[in-house]
Amino acid sequence: MTSDGVVVDEAVRAAWYAYRVLEKRTPAEERQQAQQRVKAAMDSVGREEVSRGTVFLVGVLTGYLIAEPPGGGDQLDPLGDLIPAVIRRLPSFELADPEQVPMATGVLMAAAMGMDTVAWRDQFGKIPPEEAMVHGFVLWLLADLFDSLVKRPGAIDQLMRETFEAMGVQGH
Repeated sequence: MTSDGVVVDEAVRAAWYAYRVLEKRTPAEERQQAQQRVKAAMDSVGREEVSRGTVFLVGVLTGYLIAEPPGGGDQLDPLGDLIPAVIRRLPSFELADPEQVPMATGVLMAAAMGMDTVAWRDQFGKIPPEEAMVHGFVLWLLADLFDSLVKRPGAIDQLMRETFEAMGVQGH
């Protein structure tokens, strides 16, 4: 585990691949490739670091949705719109452990306040698997919200892929 909210690049990519596994629009072959990449990253950098990558992406998407709402709509109020909308939808994921929701909410709040979500979360110790899963669901919900606001399914996935490509990151 790195310090000061820094996350290994491979872990951030793996966190996005985990999103692609959850996303029903991901074609079966790509889903299988994404699962393999997540497993390889977990073997390489560890489950904990991939979980931190998910927390990082939750912060990035939350900040983006608040600062520059896609689709040219009104700015989202993090406390009145964004966070409640995400948290209310978490129970739709059967595997979302309700006991992990307060920490996921804290990560969203940290992001809404412009804080480094990884550094904020790191102060509470290691991320248990049950919590990591909830952060993955939150990431999916934020991505779904982004796509809904631009009225283009898959828009955030395309944006993330282009971002990784621009960073010289291979493998999609």
